Amino acid sequence: MTDFTQEVIAFTSQIDVLELSGFIFGILAVWYLIKENILTWPAGIIYIFISFVIFYRTKLYADLALHFVFLMLNIYGWYFWIKGRKEGLDLPVTTISVKFLGLIFGMCAVGIWIMGTLFEKYTDAAVPFWDSTTTILSLAGMWLTARKKIENWLFWIIVDILATGIYIYKEIYFYAALYGIYIVLASVGYFSWKKSMENVVVARS
Repeated sequence: MTDFTQEVIAFTSQIDVLELSGFIFGILAVWYLIKENILTWPAGIIYIFISFVIFYRTKLYADLALHFVFLMLNIYGWYFWIKGRKEGLDLPVTTISVKFLGLIFGMCAVGIWIMGTLFEKYTDAAVPFWDSTTTILSLAGMWLTARKKIENWLFWIIVDILATGIYIYKEIYFYAALYGIYIVLASVGYFSWKKSMENVVVARS
């Protein structure tokens, strides 16, 4: 039996209802996001509240603090998508300029360097800079998602690829497989939103 199969069996035999619920609502939030369905936000909020309990119970306080920020961004995104509706039509998918995208990446680089340096110096983090990279890029991706910018999917693809590699390195194979699924979903989301954006352009022309 392979290590991956053993990891999956071990995980599924120990998973509780709360963790299963978190997994379901996490997948639902991504699926609704691909479909540009505003239900992505309440699904995401439920997922975050479930995560609060799980992270507190497992003493993952950094992840707990990060999800407080995610909660605020989910509330903001829900409000922004509702506010952006006009004449019964949903907020359209839009893009950002190359200059602004470069600015975001620059800010992310600074944030990653600061967080990675602090984690390396003051904690026993296994991969401080890689962990910081996924954290900072996730925050940027979440903000772009709230603004319904197509570039959010590019950030999530990068985050998911890095997270998959980190989990393989740490031999957490189930989560590596889960984030492999997220890579596929993020790729589907990008092309789905690109098509939606192109349809809006054609309709206006």
